[in-house]
Amino acid sequence: MQVILQPCPSRSCRPCLVHAHSHRFPRHDLAFFLPNKYSFRSLRSNNVRKVTVVLRIEKDSAKTDAPSENKLGSENGSTLKTMNGRSVPLDSASVDSFPGSKSAGAVVNVAQNGTSIQYVADNRSTTSIEVDAVTEAELKENGFRSTRRTKLICTIGPASCEFHQLEALASGGMNVARINMCHGTREWHREVIRNIRKLNEERGYAVAIMMDTEGSEIHMGDLGGAPSARAEDGEIWTFTVRSFEGSNPPDRTIHVNYEGFTEDVRVGDELMVDGGMVRFEVTEKIGPDVMCKCIDPGLLLPRANLTFWRDGHVVRERNAMLPTISSKDWLDIDFGISEKVDFIAISFVKSADVIKHLKSYLAARSLEGSSIQVIAKIESSDSLKHLEDIIRVSDGAMVARGDLGAQILLEQVPSVQQEIVNLCRQLNKPVIVASQLLESMIEYPTPTRAEVSDVSEAVKQQADALMLSGESAMGLYPEKALSVLRTASLRIEKWKRQSKRFQDMQLFQISESNMERISEEICNSAAQMGNSLEVDAIFVYTRHGDMASFLSRCRPVCPIFAFTPSANVRRLLNLRWGLIPFRLDFTDDMESNLNRTFALLKARGMVKPGDLVIAVSDMLQSIQVMKIP
Repeated sequence: MQVILQPCPSRSCRPCLVHAHSHRFPRHDLAFFLPNKYSFRSLRSNNVRKVTVVLRIEKDSAKTDAPSENKLGSENGSTLKTMNGRSVPLDSASVDSFPGSKSAGAVVNVAQNGTSIQYVADNRSTTSIEVDAVTEAELKENGFRSTRRTKLICTIGPASCEFHQLEALASGGMNVARINMCHGTREWHREVIRNIRKLNEERGYAVAIMMDTEGSEIHMGDLGGAPSARAEDGEIWTFTVRSFEGSNPPDRTIHVNYEGFTEDVRVGDELMVDGGMVRFEVTEKIGPDVMCKCIDPGLLLPRANLTFWRDGHVVRERNAMLPTISSKDWLDIDFGISEKVDFIAISFVKSADVIKHLKSYLAARSLEGSSIQVIAKIESSDSLKHLEDIIRVSDGAMVARGDLGAQILLEQVPSVQQEIVNLCRQLNKPVIVASQLLESMIEYPTPTRAEVSDVSEAVKQQADALMLSGESAMGLYPEKALSVLRTASLRIEKWKRQSKRFQDMQLFQISESNMERISEEICNSAAQMGNSLEVDAIFVYTRHGDMASFLSRCRPVCPIFAFTPSANVRRLLNLRWGLIPFRLDFTDDMESNLNRTFALLKARGMVKPGDLVIAVSDMLQSIQVMKIP
């Protein structure tokens, strides 16, 4: 008999895992199987019989927690024991040369009755498991309770677009990368997307990609190519509808994209830039130009949003008739479809019809294997008028507080944020709190105390995700800003658990069909049992992510391990509160799935015997409570 084992080319391979390679079938297999999963078949040519087995490969005397029947029969390698209990003599010198042992690459010769037997793993039965590298390290180091529940989103810009910069953000806890179509060319964004995909493939991350459309609202031009400009108190600036294509605008002159701007604005109106980061007073109108005096100094960013107020109210003249999705947005959406982004965030949503129209378009145009979710950005007074209808038809919502704060009174923003967060949770939609979380860190290495308090409040409200905008896109300290979000989230979550300050929200039934109602009730019960029994984790096996989302909605104290065979679903679940998404192929046999999962996770040091878990799945409508063997 001849057993051929070769060095493993996979980055995810670890010496203590069960894996085998064949010179005829060069692949990487990680698996633990029940005996009935094995097959035997005979190849008549060359008197070779192929027996499907799994070999134990260990480094020196290292032990793992995998099933004991999967092993080499003796320490000196004199026997190979297969899963069906059959023992075959082995050459002891060759056993020491297994991959992951003292040397890599070996030929193990075994003779039995003059027949050559080749032992390889069957690719149809083997399973690998994929998890985010940062989460794996956290679980190994600090255990279940230390994992961060609040997800983090970083806007990618000139300060964070290179591969090494993206890797630093991913290792710092970035779950979703946002590309803002207000800035940069499509080719630039395509390169960013490729870098993120490369990062996921080569470094073991599962960073999702969110594309944010520009929208049709009034905004400034690109400042003549400058990254920013500072407006000082008392300075006179000109806002104009004139175009400066091919040449830079005059000093302190800003192009406005809305042709009716000079007709709608009046002398005495207040012009707010980027949700109030800079404020001007209109002093004079001269043809296509509007002369404004700076009354609140600050930093002007390219293509920042503009709103103007009159007598304490936002002015909504003919600009209210602008379409939610512009012609440029549709081209950007086609770009997002071709690049298979995970989320598309739509700016300045005014009604549910816009979301319905876009989702039907995506369903018709999306490529096979791609499932793009639509995030409604709540950033205008029009959005608030139809809030529940918009959220119901969307796949999630974003509280864009900067632009929203420019259209409602500032003192209303905190209560509106709380209302949106609560409504999204009731309707089982992920919600993102965004805009000006750590605005000062665009220029300074430490945040203000007020900013940290603001972040902490969003974590207390149990929003699914927090988002950095300019802080990570063009700030001087993107990694430090992300670290502040991560540290603040971990501390507040730990404080809530230790002090048992859980948000006891009464969740209303939202499922329509009987099957969905059963799944919803199972998840509600599993979360309640998890809290009362103080389990270490909840395991959910889901093909489309529905049951995982129901569990996230319940906000249990323990983390939720969500296992899905789809890489796309895994990335989508990366936006949900409390979920740790794994990519794992599984069957309809829950006992087999659990045994295999326990073995794989124990082999990677992510769980240990005695851990108490609850398991649910969308295949078997039941709840199982067990200790890991």
